[in-house]
Amino acid sequence: MLRSIDYSGLIYPVTPHAVAEFKANRRGLFGYSQAHLVGRVLMVGFIIVAFISFAGVPFALIVAHDFRSAAQTGNIAQVAPMLIIAGLVIAVAAGALFTVVRAWRKDGGPWKRFYRMNKFAEDNDLAFSPKDLGAEYPGLIFGQGGNQSIRDRFRSASGRALDYGNYQYTTGSGKNRRTYDWGFLAFELDRALPHMVLDATRNNQFFGMSNLPQTFAKNQVLTLEGDFNSHFTLYCPREYERDALYIFTPDLMALLIDNVAAYDVEVVDKWLLVYSPKPFDLVDPAQHRRLLGIADTVGTKTVRQSRRYADETIGDYSVNLVAPRGQRLKAGIPAATLVMVALFAAVWGIPFVLGMFT
Repeated sequence: MLRSIDYSGLIYPVTPHAVAEFKANRRGLFGYSQAHLVGRVLMVGFIIVAFISFAGVPFALIVAHDFRSAAQTGNIAQVAPMLIIAGLVIAVAAGALFTVVRAWRKDGGPWKRFYRMNKFAEDNDLAFSPKDLGAEYPGLIFGQGGNQSIRDRFRSASGRALDYGNYQYTTGSGKNRRTYDWGFLAFELDRALPHMVLDATRNNQFFGMSNLPQTFAKNQVLTLEGDFNSHFTLYCPREYERDALYIFTPDLMALLIDNVAAYDVEVVDKWLLVYSPKPFDLVDPAQHRRLLGIADTVGTKTVRQSRRYADETIGDYSVNLVAPRGQRLKAGIPAATLVMVALFAAVWGIPFVLGMFT
């Protein structure tokens, strides 16, 4: 049975006074200090100065030149269109700035969102944090790149560990710098399990390439019964096929198809990890309903199904560990590399072969 969830914090109207009081009490705790606000002001000021320098100054020089020419010829009317355009540009810019500032003040900036999410967390035995640096999980996405951070994070305040939010990291530098944003859920298990990955077919990229940041050797793919394989590609370590079948019973497979088909799933050590290639909107009640539903159905069923699991290689249930060969999947050749090799062969190899027969 799904837990009872109180969504009132995300749904009911919020008063400006409540947001202001919340902001005053939580600013330092949430990392939005005065220095942060000063940084925002300086950034906006830099944008305004840059706009004036690259657009406003050249336009003003053109108007001044035309005005001097008109004064010399006595035909002041010739600069009227430029003055009208300048007035319209200034009016539009001022109106846009006023609208943005007014909306920001009315909405409370990010603090209205923080207030709502924090209220939801307090009402549901969760702890909320708008931003944390990194996460100590053994999953695929957590060991990638640099500048890792978690935004809009919700964690269980008591009981079994549950953690979900949006994870961000960057790779490369300069023009090759790229930022990745993932939604994630981490659910603690009781038993250490072999490393297994369910790569969802629904969120794959072009030509069915996986969106996951790591590729696995294809000889680790395990085919299951029914239509499960049309929803997920299951990877498990060689010689751990029986272990995977012990965990992924038909009823658990049905829950995965019904609840997690849009996401990728990883079982590693004592964690069940769920990944979304897009960040979660965690002001949306439906998103919380779905994530908490995954924890209560797929997570709970996985705990029950693995309660008596023991690695036969070790042969001792009291040792809650997996042998080294089952702890991590073996990496494969990235799909992008295979595509590049195929393109190279098509561009250079085919003309070479044809040239041999001409």
